Amino acid sequence: MLKLFERAPLKNIVPYLTILFASLTLNNALADSDHHKPKRIVSIGGAVTEIVFALGQQDRLVARDSTSTYPAEATKLPDVGYMRSLSPEGVLSVNPELILAEEGSGPRETINILEKAKIPFVIIPDAYSREGIISKVIAVGAALGAQKQAEDLTEKLNIDLIAAERRSNSYSGIRKRVLFILSTRGGKILASGSKTAADTVIKMAGGINAISEFSGYKPLSSESITVAAPDIILMMDQGGDHITDNDKLFAMPAISSTPAAKTKSVIRMNGLYLLGFGPRTAAAISDLHLTMYPE
Repeated sequence: MLKLFERAPLKNIVPYLTILFASLTLNNALADSDHHKPKRIVSIGGAVTEIVFALGQQDRLVARDSTSTYPAEATKLPDVGYMRSLSPEGVLSVNPELILAEEGSGPRETINILEKAKIPFVIIPDAYSREGIISKVIAVGAALGAQKQAEDLTEKLNIDLIAAERRSNSYSGIRKRVLFILSTRGGKILASGSKTAADTVIKMAGGINAISEFSGYKPLSSESITVAAPDIILMMDQGGDHITDNDKLFAMPAISSTPAAKTKSVIRMNGLYLLGFGPRTAAAISDLHLTMYPE
């Protein structure tokens, strides 16, 4: 497994090895206490659910959260609610033997109740990087007792991700400045700064995040957007609170004077596909790159 991180600095590898060993310890504890692999599993988080399917363990799922919309078969499972506002009643109603929850799931009060119910509650780490995706798969595979499947999947994902980033980095033209807009509610632009999934995927695809002055998601003034001068507007194709009509988007005073508005350059992609950092991220990077820089 160490060869998966051969291109990563040692300081970046240590946290993921810690996760790996912790996951393996957890899996052994589950096996020792239950003497069988959990068969009734609730998956919380779109990328976690995708990984369960990619590992061929979907028959053990009895429910998922509302962000788990891929593959299509996942949507046929009972929905226990949004990952950040779960109710203990909804999760417990499906009688789970194991809960796999992406980091950030909650609220904490719900997690406390579920843990008191003596149901194994496994937090799957969420980091926006190639190594982060690998660690997710390792953690899910360990919790499910599917380490061999996880090893096979991480080998493939590692190769695909390295190849996708190499193609993006080989682009020799002028890099596009990209503004990721999460919301336009009330005419206000809520955009991505650094240290977000959007920021990372833009860079992995060979673009430049037009906003670097802050981290996370914050509202932008018209002046800030003018200074940012994005060449492309990047948005989710559905969900969230944003304008879905391109003409109305580019007519917004804050955006109308940008280079993106002048060329009508907007890219809309599925949110889970673009920002999930799961099994399909290499494909998302390639798709975004080719859309930004058509051959």
